[in-house]
Formats: sequence, C-alpha cells, structure tokens
Amino acid sequence: MVKMSLDPVQVMSAQDEELKVATSSNGDSKGSWEGKEEFDQDHLGLTTKPKPVTGRRARKVEGGVFFPKPENAVTVAVSSRVLFRTEREQKVFEQQGIEEYLRFQIEHENEPFAPGPAFPFVKALETVNARLRELYPQSEELFDIVLVTYNHAHVGIRLINTINHHNLFIERFCMTGGSSPIGYLKAWHTNLYLSADSEKVREALAEGIAAATMFMPEKQTEVSDTQLRVAFDGDAVLFSDESERIFKAHGLDKFFEHERDNEDTLLDHGPLKGFLEALGKLQKKFYAKGKRLDCPIRTYLVTARSAASSGIRALKTLRAWGLEIDEALFLAGAPKGPMLEKIRPHIYFDDQMFHVEGAAEMGTIAAHVPYGIAQKHNAKKKTSVAK
Repeated sequence: MVKMSLDPVQVMSAQDEELKVATSSNGDSKGSWEGKEEFDQDHLGLTTKPKPVTGRRARKVEGGVFFPKPENAVTVAVSSRVLFRTEREQKVFEQQGIEEYLRFQIEHENEPFAPGPAFPFVKALETVNARLRELYPQSEELFDIVLVTYNHAHVGIRLINTINHHNLFIERFCMTGGSSPIGYLKAWHTNLYLSADSEKVREALAEGIAAATMFMPEKQTEVSDTQLRVAFDGDAVLFSDESERIFKAHGLDKFFEHERDNEDTLLDHGPLKGFLEALGKLQKKFYAKGKRLDCPIRTYLVTARSAASSGIRALKTLRAWGLEIDEALFLAGAPKGPMLEKIRPHIYFDDQMFHVEGAAEMGTIAAHVPYGIAQKHNAKKKTSVAK
C-alpha cells in the first residue's frame, strides 16, 4: 500500500500537533506563547540575519482588481500547513519550543515554503477567478482565499514572501497567535475550511461550516491547470448520514429496502452541500455567457452507492435542490481510487478514511470530512495508513 503521511513531522497529523493550544477561561484557545512579553529580534537573540530573497517572482496584479466583500464571495479558508509544506518548522516547534521556533522562522523568512496538498486547489481557484473577471469585470462573486494560521505575526513575513514567490493572489490573512480560528471563520462567511487539524475541522463542522482535514500522499497525480475539478462522496458529505446509519446498523439488504421505500423522500443535506451549491452558482455565471462546454469548474459525485438499487434517491435529491453534478459515478462498492485517478480532481471529499487512503494510493489529494456515523467506526478500527 502506498503510504500517506499522518506523521506531523513528515507532513501533517490527524493527531493535530499544530501549535497545540489550551483553553482559556473565556473559551478561546491560547497558544503556548500567550502571556509572554512582545517578541522582537533582540529578544529572540537571532544568531544570523535572514537570508536575502532569492527567486521571488513579480506579482501579477491586473489593473482594476478589487477585493470582494466576504458576504458576496465564495470564501475558502486554508491553513498554512496544508497550503505549504511546513513539517521541518513543525519539528522545531515540537522538539525545541516556541522561542526556537520563532527564531528559526525569522532566520529563514526569505526561504519560501514548498507547495502543500492544498496548493494545486488554490491555484485552480485563482484560474477560475481570472476567467470570471474576464466575463464579469465588476462582479464580486469570486473565490476569496483566506490564509488561516495559528502562527505569531512574526511568521507573517515568511508567509508573505512565500505567497509572492509562488505568485499567489492571497491578500487576506488570519494569524491567530495560538487562538482558535473558528470565530474568525464565521466572520469571514467561510464556505470551506481546509486544515491539518482534525479537531478544528470538527469544531468548524459543528458551527455549520463546511470543513475537511487534508493529507499529503507520497505520490501526487498531475492535475489540470485550466479547470477546477472537485469530487464529492455522497452520504455524510453532500447528504446526511441517514442512509449510512441504516447500512451500518442493519446491513446492505435493509439499506436497499430503505432506499426503495424512500425513493421520493429527499435526503437531508450534509456538511459539504453548501460548498457544492456555491460552486454551482459560479458555474451558472459561465453558462449564462454560453460557456457551458468551456466551464473552468467541473464537479463529480463518486459514491459507493449502486445506481439501480439506491442511486435514484441521490439524483432526485440533487435535482430538487437545484444542483447539477457534471459527472456521477455509482461504484456499487468498487474501489474509488482508480476512478479518481482518471478524474484527477484537485480535491476529493469523503467521510471514511478507508476511501481517503484508497484515493491517496492512486495519487489523489483527498480530504477527510469527520462527520456522521462512520466516525464511530473509524475510531474503533484506529486505521492508520502510515503503517
């Protein structure tokens, strides 16, 4: 089996070692540096000056570009640890503490981070934005990317240098200095939150924010640089876990019977339904300009459901919601990895780690949605793909 790293030193962790925080009396989480005096370079005792910037590319900002109001945009909040590769810095923090960590970051602030698992997805969002601006120069219905990090503001210089180096268009930062970012996510009207910290992802889901935990596979399939491709599982991702509960409790035959009996009863919404809806609204802006066959957004349903036995209820639910899926794959329990390898999505969302692991084996960037009855089974199995 191809390994997918869950080790925080290697990439990121489902054990959530990202600048561990404790809860304060007001309910906010406080980092280990909270309550310390203000940091400055003299206090940190830097032994070497930051290296000069090398290889930075000029930012390409077109004339007339403006920043959309959060309430009008499709806001995607991305943790710095999934946008970039920061495992070396994480190791310094865990082994040497916050003071050495900050000193290390400042001494290396002109060395850009390498791209992380969310990087191709973010680049694809920017590609869509460029097309939208061509068709609708004054519209604020765009993707708005917010970089979210537990880091102290001192680390912001390195993050900005990295963003400039990779020519990313990210102007909105949320640097919480160890505090929980969840309240800020709500203020940003966040449509999707991607993080390496599964506990924070669960907090976001509990607040009604679409969220998922990302992992880096050891191999990564090349993805399109002209079309954003997003793939979703069905139950407990786009839909509720109602039907999955029947399957887990009573088996496959009862599941099929339940779906036949409730064929005309809509499934309740799942945690990622709102994000699919947001993608659909942007797709329709291209359709309105006659660009249906040249739309830079394509969506996929990749489900273990059987088409004839249980697929019709899923399709009727999507139609009733007014949502279109460009491609629907009903696999009847077959492995999802080979199909995802053909699709080559920028991101695939699933509630079961088994399918996340299978996707990673084939080089797909997969994100775990810790929602629904499957999480109880995941906890019992303690499945690890790092074995």
